[in-house]
Amino acid sequence: MICSKCNKRPAVVFMTRIEGENSINEGICLVCAKELGLKPVDDLMKRFGINDEDLEALSDQMMNFDIGNQDDDAPGFERGGSPVFPSFIMNSPKNNSNDESEGSDKGEKTFQGKRRREKKSEGQSRKFLDTYCDNLNRKAIEGRLDRIVGREKEIYRTLQILSRRQKNNPCLIGEAGVGKTAIAEGLALKIVNGDVPSKMLKKELYLLDLTALVAGTQFRGQFESRVKGLISEVKADGNIILFIDEIHNLTGAGDAEGAMNAANILKPPLSRGEIQVIGATTFNEYRKYIESDQALERRFQPVKIEEPSIEDTIEMLAGVKEYYEDYHHVKIPDELLEQIASLSERYITDRFLPDKAIDLLDEAAASRALESKELFEYEMLKEKISKLKAEEEAEKDEEGSVDYENLARIRSEIILTESEIDDLKEDVENIYVTSCDLAKVIELWTGIPANKIEESEYKKVAGLADSIKKKIIGQDEAVELVSNAIKRTRVGLQKRRRPASFIFVGPTGVGKTELVKVLAAELFSGVEPLIRIDMSEYMEKHAVSRLIGSPPGYVGYDEAGQLTEKVRRRPYSVVLFDEIEKAHPDVMNILLQILDEGKISDAQGRTVNFENTIIVMTSNAGSTDRVNLTGFGRSTDDVVKDKSRKAITEFLRPEFISRVDEVVVFNPLSEESLVKIASLMLEEIREPLESKSIDLKYDNSALKKLAELSEGGKYAARDLRRTIRKTVEDEIANILVDNIGKPIREINITTREDKLVIEASGSGLMYPIDRVVECTVNV
Repeated sequence: MICSKCNKRPAVVFMTRIEGENSINEGICLVCAKELGLKPVDDLMKRFGINDEDLEALSDQMMNFDIGNQDDDAPGFERGGSPVFPSFIMNSPKNNSNDESEGSDKGEKTFQGKRRREKKSEGQSRKFLDTYCDNLNRKAIEGRLDRIVGREKEIYRTLQILSRRQKNNPCLIGEAGVGKTAIAEGLALKIVNGDVPSKMLKKELYLLDLTALVAGTQFRGQFESRVKGLISEVKADGNIILFIDEIHNLTGAGDAEGAMNAANILKPPLSRGEIQVIGATTFNEYRKYIESDQALERRFQPVKIEEPSIEDTIEMLAGVKEYYEDYHHVKIPDELLEQIASLSERYITDRFLPDKAIDLLDEAAASRALESKELFEYEMLKEKISKLKAEEEAEKDEEGSVDYENLARIRSEIILTESEIDDLKEDVENIYVTSCDLAKVIELWTGIPANKIEESEYKKVAGLADSIKKKIIGQDEAVELVSNAIKRTRVGLQKRRRPASFIFVGPTGVGKTELVKVLAAELFSGVEPLIRIDMSEYMEKHAVSRLIGSPPGYVGYDEAGQLTEKVRRRPYSVVLFDEIEKAHPDVMNILLQILDEGKISDAQGRTVNFENTIIVMTSNAGSTDRVNLTGFGRSTDDVVKDKSRKAITEFLRPEFISRVDEVVVFNPLSEESLVKIASLMLEEIREPLESKSIDLKYDNSALKKLAELSEGGKYAARDLRRTIRKTVEDEIANILVDNIGKPIREINITTREDKLVIEASGSGLMYPIDRVVECTVNV
């Protein structure tokens, strides 16, 4: 019985009030009895030394205990009884005077009759089911469950197991997001619609909330009492099916010293077929918690729920899109569903279909609704008209004289507002989700720019070679090899997708690393699209654990691998393994699986997908050997290629090289190439100078002079970079520093008498330069 005063806590103090000829029985809790100042309660608290804080805690404990243990048939719950606290009976018939006995007897009979009626009505009650479970059949009738599309095979298998005489408990096993809970909800819909075998027509599906079942169980035996009460109600009804999501939590629910967990309590009725349970869990949890307990495992029949294909996902999206259209007040075109499924599969690699596709649909619709000004205005007008109508009704119901002038004003505003709503209605009903909305959502999730997502695979790689050649000079053959290999991989000519992989070989400073950077920027343009692994840090055999994580039992087991974690976070990127000849051979062997299958498992068993990456390995092998032109018709480039290819076979095994798409040999840079590179490097200086309102000019003679000063060095483009830094950047910096406050508008780089000259105009000072032979500053 609940306290009649606060309606929250269980009643433990019972009183009888006499109003006229009627006696009314009431029960109140300890806290309310204390607030009323009842003397028997105060005396008892003083006797036992109970203070106000103890009283609050005791009342809360009794409230929690009462939910799990209340049994109307138990003698402790007769009038004035309680399983925890002694009853306080005030104004009872025994304590009343003789002249009040007749009225009290009448009240007692009324009370007992009421209890008998309550017992009779509660005979068929589902106290525990209603408290700790959610009726999925009721939700289905009320239209609060989304219909399920597909999964006929899995639902048929579930119905088949439920129809067995014994061990009729299916366990849905699948990865997170593949639709295990949706199958249970779909089963409830089928039961309500009568689309099940006759044996299942009267079944009711309840979703068990394990958290609510455990919550508040402070006393020993309280949790077990709740579970037993729940089992008793299920057995008594005979048509109840319990659905337990995350069923592996059963093995730990209720664990305490000397107590039984929920799984052990459920085993006997499960084995005898007295109750039916549908469980749902993932493969990892099933193996860890269910399979390890063979007694529990044999009571469940596994039903594997696999990830649906792209085609099945599109059908599922078509079936549920109307729910999201009604919720967000937008339209989702049918032709967009295929794009939603393919984009979610391509760009979101750490989750499963159909969950990630539905999430993309939901968030894209939300994004479209938030950006729609018409929808916002429409909702505001609807809210306004509801307030005006409420004012109109209030004005009509007002007692006395009606203010007809105010009423006319309200009705005029209603007419105007309805007119505005009609004008907006057509626009509101034609708000469509577009591919741009999908691209924006994926950009938020992955960091890949929306403009890159909207481009098709063919458009991305169509002009790849031309755009790279503008930035990589003198390596046209290497650029063509790389772009052709990427085209083969991206257009999907092979059924099995694996990453495009290359080995870049050649002397230092010829553009190997630069090509990798340009490739990452052209294809992905995301946040940090380049993952760089310096292989000189992996010279020891045990360093392989740094790439994929330490095995169990070793220090750092809980830490993620440097390679696997970065790729898992950024699946669309270029992975650069720099100077692979310095790594230990065992470290290189870890790449075999990546190059062949496009996947690898880290130390914690998670599969990391490399299908959308591009793998590049660089090496300087063979570049330090002297070039000996022996034979006829052999150029320097041919000899360099042969030496480089032969050099990589000395530290890479044949099966490794055969898995690589292309071994790309970079040629030494010619003077013509250095001139073009010098122009690119000088262009990099232009932007910071333009921010200072200074125009940079240079002519071809200056470029040739810079290339001439750098030619013959060991480091090619790096020598050119060093020459420009010392002869151009340093001197421009000196000019700007020494002429503060004197505006310089133009800097011109040229040659005069075969000497490099820097001319700065806009100031009246001359500045001598050491490495640059001559520098003039014109007014």
